[in-house]
Amino acid sequence: MFQQPLLSRRDLLSRSFNGIGALALGGMLLDESRAADAPMRRPLAAQSPHHVRKAKHCIFLFMQGGASQVDSFEYKPVLRELHGKPLPRIPELSGELQGRLSFPHVCVASPFEFKPHGRSGRYLSELYPHLATHVDEMAFIHGIKTDNQNHGPSTLHATTGSQFPGSPSIGSWISYGLGTPNQNLPSFVTIQDPRGAPVNGAAVWANGYLPAAYQGTLLRPTGTPILNLDRPADLTRAQQRREFDTLKWLNQRHLAERAGGTELEARIDAYELAFRMQATAPELVDLSRETQHIQDLYGLNDDATAGFGRQCLLARRLVERGVRHTLLIHGVQITGHSWDDHGNVKGGMIKHSREVDRPIAGLLTDLKQRGLLDETLVVWASEMGRTPFKNGGMSKNPGRDHNSHGLVMWMAGGDVKGGATAGETDEFGLRSKDEPIPLRNVHATILDLMGLDDDQLRYLHAGRYRQLTDIGGEVLSEIIA
Repeated sequence: MFQQPLLSRRDLLSRSFNGIGALALGGMLLDESRAADAPMRRPLAAQSPHHVRKAKHCIFLFMQGGASQVDSFEYKPVLRELHGKPLPRIPELSGELQGRLSFPHVCVASPFEFKPHGRSGRYLSELYPHLATHVDEMAFIHGIKTDNQNHGPSTLHATTGSQFPGSPSIGSWISYGLGTPNQNLPSFVTIQDPRGAPVNGAAVWANGYLPAAYQGTLLRPTGTPILNLDRPADLTRAQQRREFDTLKWLNQRHLAERAGGTELEARIDAYELAFRMQATAPELVDLSRETQHIQDLYGLNDDATAGFGRQCLLARRLVERGVRHTLLIHGVQITGHSWDDHGNVKGGMIKHSREVDRPIAGLLTDLKQRGLLDETLVVWASEMGRTPFKNGGMSKNPGRDHNSHGLVMWMAGGDVKGGATAGETDEFGLRSKDEPIPLRNVHATILDLMGLDDDQLRYLHAGRYRQLTDIGGEVLSEIIA
């Protein structure tokens, strides 16, 4: 009788290792296959969140240029005492702040009055009389640390989670995780300043390494909402439908031979979406349907507020129609229309704040009176803060320089705990008083408030699973109700 030889200890371990390795490899390949296949199955279909949250939509208000925190949301009376004098020595200071303070410099006090508002007693600058009526609905985050003090990288960091080009924007991640309940409009819409584009342009709302279906769609603030969307005058809807059906048939044949062609899949979906949007987009941007009371609420009757007011009113209309994420950008490159006030911070802040204060307060009021604020997360952000000092001597109209240690953001709506605070800056508004809050923690909190777990919202790219926060972020539980 044939007798199976006994395995040696070495053979047993060798075969067991290879078997375990094969199982692991099989599991990895299966995960990779699932990751590659998942976006191909109706990528924008509505998905269930990871956990229950009220917010179903997000409006992200981005102030291009670096809004001054010590002239807006941080009351630092000691700067009045030090105005025109150098800062006292600050221990354990390093990096660019140490470098700047090692040269001659003077403190620049805020030229604006601060007063407490609401039940929370939140101090706000006189620049925001309309926003001041909403302080008890807002939660503030102080002492946020960004990875770069230059506009290009810092703008990308704030909007995509990485200071380097090629990463998906926050809106792309939210669309990837949740899809959209409205298949007649994009899941992610961007409305930039009517005066021009921000630093980095379309990279701010790009899909990065996520499938192309998750990129933001630019909605023009004036004129035709989306370029080339209108149907030619000599083409009927029925004729166009037949053309799209033919294109879809040809593209699907092409796609069948090329697995993983997310760009082509996105183009097929885009044709179909464009066809449906021809009926919905014109109505969306027709603000004449709004009552005079609502137009006045957003400041459409004032040249100073009409631009951003229209952006905010369109954002509310997008929320009503189920759009998942709306990015509103105020500010143009690094110009007088941005928040980059290296000189004459007083004049600059008066101009910028006046343009946005009434529209944003109008947006919060309108969402609340329509019962939409509970299901909409509103986020205010910029790419960095500003210094409480300037290098050199005092000038007639002093400004402020970049400060990657002093960014302040606020949130409202959804499960945000109104009146709450996370973090605190020192008495000068220069940097965090204790541990700085890395920007990735803010991003993780935004995802959490949208019902998404940062550690579960991942995408396999270039051999590793990527996520908005890169190495993971900690949720700021103190601002969540």
